[in-house]
Amino acid sequence: MFPISAFQNTVLKLVAILERNNISFHLTGGVTGSAYGEPRLTQDIDVVIENAGSLARKSQLADEFSAAGFLFDHKSVNVAIEQKAMFQLFDPDESLKLDVYPRELIEGELSRSNQMPIFEGIDLPIVSRQDAAASKLIWIGKGSHKSRRDLRQLMRRCSKVEQDFVTDFAAKHSLASLLEAVLQEPDEIA
Repeated sequence: MFPISAFQNTVLKLVAILERNNISFHLTGGVTGSAYGEPRLTQDIDVVIENAGSLARKSQLADEFSAAGFLFDHKSVNVAIEQKAMFQLFDPDESLKLDVYPRELIEGELSRSNQMPIFEGIDLPIVSRQDAAASKLIWIGKGSHKSRRDLRQLMRRCSKVEQDFVTDFAAKHSLASLLEAVLQEPDEIA
């Protein structure tokens, strides 16, 4: 497991770049478990960034990623931003990988981010509980097994309004039966 200081150093390098370029973002993925109640080991950092701002500043972003010491393929980053596909940055100083998603998986998710204390004394935007649950459902539909428990844990902690959002989202995206099946599964292997 990486020390928290390694995650902090890597995340804050990226955050500084995004803030200088006025690009909206939030943390997502494994960090949501820790933020919303059930920590689990994670080996990377997932970040959603606004596509329009990224697209307008893709050359400057690449220059700043290099200046900050991130390793990446310039052409792959440009193509990923243009196609709204994930790209990766590697921080050799901390041996950590960032998975950067230059698009919202759930429409409007960046506008529903929550500011939370991610590191001591440092609040950062994190995906909302309802958007985290909806995105876990999408990933389950694509074959992610580790997202199944995450979804159940998130749904247990969701307010009625948040649960309704996820249920409506599932219905609109033909995922209602999958949501029901996952919520009925036990957390522990019998």
